[in-house]
Amino acid sequence: MADAATSNGRPGLFDRLEEQKSDSLLQLIALCNADPRAEKIDVGVGVYRDAAGGTPILRAVKEAEKILLETQDTKSYLGSQGDARFVELIKPIVFGEAAAADDRIVGVQTPGGCGALRLGAELIVKANRAARIFVGQPTWPNHAPLIECAGVEMVAHPYYDRDTQTITFDAMMDALEGANAGDLILLHGSCHNPTGADLAPDQWRTIAELVARRGLVPFVDLAYQGLGNGLEQDAEGTRLVVEAAEQALVAQSCDKNFGIYRERTGCLFVKASDARGAGVVMGNLLGLARTMWSMPPDHGAAAVRIVLDDADLRRDWRAELDEMCARIRAIRARLAAADPRLAYIDRQNGMFSMLPLSKEQVLALRDDHGIYMADSARINIVGLSDESVDRFARAVVEKMDG
Repeated sequence: MADAATSNGRPGLFDRLEEQKSDSLLQLIALCNADPRAEKIDVGVGVYRDAAGGTPILRAVKEAEKILLETQDTKSYLGSQGDARFVELIKPIVFGEAAAADDRIVGVQTPGGCGALRLGAELIVKANRAARIFVGQPTWPNHAPLIECAGVEMVAHPYYDRDTQTITFDAMMDALEGANAGDLILLHGSCHNPTGADLAPDQWRTIAELVARRGLVPFVDLAYQGLGNGLEQDAEGTRLVVEAAEQALVAQSCDKNFGIYRERTGCLFVKASDARGAGVVMGNLLGLARTMWSMPPDHGAAAVRIVLDDADLRRDWRAELDEMCARIRAIRARLAAADPRLAYIDRQNGMFSMLPLSKEQVLALRDDHGIYMADSARINIVGLSDESVDRFARAVVEKMDG
């Protein structure tokens, strides 16, 4: 673009900036909010909704916030690591009790899963400016901006075929065989976003074997643990590849499985080659965090810590998380039963899936029925209330037939 001139005839500081495209999801939210139709349906935004269409605060979290209100006696700084007890309590949920004791694995609190991904990317670049990360397609749209902005080279490889609604595992493995020792692989720990198509246990084992054989570094994005097939099952793949790897990273988020989206609460865990290396990694994580956000927000982590440190609250959280998971599975089953062409939805996991619709059909659903989804036809399964599931399914089948 041409440089604008200031009053002294020289370009101003901001005059060389390029216009940026608006975030498509934010645009979708604005369009939906502006739609006056009472029967509109929003399956674009990735938040959990209950049977009535609300996004409630979990019972255990609400109780923990009451306790926090009564007992918290300071708002002083905690440091760049954040709430160390929170990190300690999340660690066995991600890795299992035995692996959580591994002194090669260190972790810090981050502002949500996004913060964990970006901190991991900054650590990678600091360790090796020539690092490459292999990323399956399609993936969550924010993966590329978060990782590429740090300077990590991204190498795309096949993952999912929309026409057959299946993982292209052979093509994926062929591509990963071309990775060099020290290259990274970005993996969705569970509840793949945007497709809902998760790796099967034997496929995870095959990837773990490849990681060990070729000296690759897994970088796992574990954002939806507990919303696919249960808290333990959703971590099995992550645990397999981390155990197989000499070094690994895991970006973890509490935003979804504790329902604390706006609190931005997560962790980055890093496995080093040995305990001494883990200490060096920890020092670098703290240094990088200091330059990025200095210290992470406390409220969400404090609430989660209280929940996990209290046996009754922890039990109630697990019960409500299981209810959320069961609701997702039930809606998947209802959509799959609406038409044979949607049967694949019941074989997938988590909040998201991609419908067999063109962009034109997606826009027609928006115009004709007030149904809002991403142009890619990615939908949030649990964006549907109990009342709207059948109406949504009928509208989708109508477009598929038309």
